[in-house]
Amino acid sequence: MAKSKALKGRIRTVQNTRKITRTMELVATSKLKRAQDRVVAARPYAEALREVLTDLATPQLAEAFPLLRHPVPPAKGGPRRAALVLLTSNRGLAGGFNANLIKEARRRIEVLESAGYTVDLHAIGKKGAGFFRYVGRTLASQRTDISDNPTADHAAELVRPLIEAFERGELASVDLVHAAFLSPLSTPPTTRRILPVEMPARKAGGHVADYLLKPGAEAILDQLLPLYVRNAMYRGLVETNAAEHGARRTAMKNATDNAGEILEVLKRTYNRQRQAAITQEIAEIVGGAAALQG
Repeated sequence: MAKSKALKGRIRTVQNTRKITRTMELVATSKLKRAQDRVVAARPYAEALREVLTDLATPQLAEAFPLLRHPVPPAKGGPRRAALVLLTSNRGLAGGFNANLIKEARRRIEVLESAGYTVDLHAIGKKGAGFFRYVGRTLASQRTDISDNPTADHAAELVRPLIEAFERGELASVDLVHAAFLSPLSTPPTTRRILPVEMPARKAGGHVADYLLKPGAEAILDQLLPLYVRNAMYRGLVETNAAEHGARRTAMKNATDNAGEILEVLKRTYNRQRQAAITQEIAEIVGGAAALQG
């Protein structure tokens, strides 16, 4: 009897857990749709920026703009500091989503430090910040207030001090570690260098636009380059946000399915015990009646 009561308690617990994971799966699915729409909406603008930058920037102009200039290595007297911006989520229950991003950040830090750089780590999200504080690494900055609706203003706030430090020659590079949203089931961690701005390669045989530039390529690039960097940060934010919801939906669906399988096993075990108890009672009654007749 005690075992049956324990099994009934476990069944109720698993049923309640399945309700929670199912609800979280539905919430993540709803948020994923909105986040995915933001990713899709950001891509045409980013592509247009890339095309204009490709057409305007030339090797001759590159030396005139600090954001295009590649500093010399530390061994030759260049800046010894490099910045790394890590994007993670504020919440867990998303499978290995945050762990994979942290692993990619640690790999990139090792590469930079082996090249002689001192890495300034900027953690965006509680999970990344919490991990690196736990391992004793000092953070250059951290943000945990960016919600599920990242905006261009958030991106501007994050990159403004990095752009200023890079222009002053204090930073050799700025790398962004984020999740690339390829599909809800494919969100690999990736590292993108946002400073110095990498010149997009011209497509062989591609059409070259014939622009009438006013006031001139220099003045336009002066405004376009910071905008290009802000857009790279914004894309990282929205793609990581969409990837988080996709990973959480997958994790909660797996948890719901596993809870269903456990329930089936527990119910079969409970029914077998119940049938065995009934059979035992019948056997005792028949045995007692036979004893009385004999």
